[in-house]
Amino acid sequence: MADRTTTEETIPRPELAAYLEGLATEFERGGEEIAVSVGNKTVSLHPPENVDLSVEVVERSSVLRGERETIDIELSWKP
Repeated sequence: MADRTTTEETIPRPELAAYLEGLATEFERGGEEIAVSVGNKTVSLHPPENVDLSVEVVERSSVLRGERETIDIELSWKP
């Protein structure tokens, strides 16, 4: 069984930067456990020293819907 915690929100760029910096700080601490804020919940995870990273950037241009850019960043590991 998989537990999934998700959130979707629109936030200002400075708030996004602070969130990513907080996540980076958790990884830099080097402890056995990191805390990840997801919406109004905090999830504890146990990453090893090496983590798999996948980055995908998509740039779309549509006459009807306009331009749209996305970045998907996925971190995965086996604890």
